[in-house]
Amino acid sequence: MKGIFIINSEKKELEFEPHKRLLDVLRENGYTEVKEGCREGECGACVVLLDGRPVNSCQVLAASVMEREITTSKGIGSLHNPHPIQEAFAEAGAVQCGFCTPGMVVSTYALLSENPTPDDEDIKYALSGNICRCTGYVKIIKAVKLASKKVKENGK
Repeated sequence: MKGIFIINSEKKELEFEPHKRLLDVLRENGYTEVKEGCREGECGACVVLLDGRPVNSCQVLAASVMEREITTSKGIGSLHNPHPIQEAFAEAGAVQCGFCTPGMVVSTYALLSENPTPDDEDIKYALSGNICRCTGYVKIIKAVKLASKKVKENGK
């Protein structure tokens, strides 16, 4: 089947099998920043924004989100034009192996969009669906706090 998807603000016509998950369709079409972790909606490696809300793309049928706004971490910022959240994660050392980072960035973006000055509990709650096996979360929480400051300063 074919469908129109709005990915990182660009309309794309993609061909896919009706049973495919959004994660599969994204990765098969070059959006490799969306990581495949557990395939069960537990790890958060595949988090994307769907109409501005974070979702585990491994739990969404692609056919159910045609013509809706999908944002990956590259839609938030890129290597050559990073978003302040991405800069904060790098500066705080919250990117050890980097596998969880795209999902963490997307979840942080969603958090800061709704709550620009989160406290530790707000951050922990917002990132509770994202698992990191490397950093121990201390640097991630520090990165989100730094991102909060950077976003306010940059107006992004």
